[in-house]
Amino acid sequence: MRVKWLQAAALCVGLGVTSSAYAADIAPGIPEAKVVQSESGWTYTVAPYFWAAGLSGDMAQFGLPEVHIDSDFGDILDNLDFAFMAAGEARYDRFSIFADIMYTKLGADANTRRGILADSVDVTSKTFAGLLGAGYSVLENQSGHLDIVGGVRVWSVDTTISFNGGLLGGREADDGATWVDALVGVRGNYFFTPEVYVTGWGLVGGGGADVDWDVSLALGYKFTDTISAVAGYRAVGVNYDNDGFVFDVVEQGPIIGVAFHF
Repeated sequence: MRVKWLQAAALCVGLGVTSSAYAADIAPGIPEAKVVQSESGWTYTVAPYFWAAGLSGDMAQFGLPEVHIDSDFGDILDNLDFAFMAAGEARYDRFSIFADIMYTKLGADANTRRGILADSVDVTSKTFAGLLGAGYSVLENQSGHLDIVGGVRVWSVDTTISFNGGLLGGREADDGATWVDALVGVRGNYFFTPEVYVTGWGLVGGGGADVDWDVSLALGYKFTDTISAVAGYRAVGVNYDNDGFVFDVVEQGPIIGVAFHF
């Protein structure tokens, strides 16, 4: 059975309905080349975005068996109750500070892999992930830059799992967890022309989770010094397992967004 998932956010100002992850002008990959600096030398970027992400993986509550989720973007909108995602960056010379916030609330279908346990499984999940990091450019010229980055990501997940029919019919449990992971990696961009560029990043780490990773590659277009747009692909994975609470998932899919530079 399928679940619908979106780590995609609805930001209804300027974009109609938008969502999030980090792509080119979005969080870890925001291009700073050819942006007019303020008198202080700092440049800033704010970026709402849309991430058409499917979800696959396993979830579990204490004392109950794992349930398996497997969704694609075609199923997401029917189950998404609320989503918000946005990112930003402040940059000075070779130094940068960036942030990314994702929040989703959704209802979904799942299965236990063993039909005798339940005829169907209903899952309600609320997920918050907030990333704060800093970087330093080890390579930089007029065409782009390559940064070494590090940061922390805070996860807060709450799930309710209800079993219908089968041996576990009528059972329901609600559980949650909050943890922090440290991440390191690289991000960068390269301008082929003053308007067209490629951007990407790769982050990996752990802490509360056994592993936490995030990769993306996107193509961008700079309309003016203050507005640009990107389109690409992003994948995020996290494997958290503690005291019977399991959140072991991979989210991946296309991403589009706009960025406002000032």
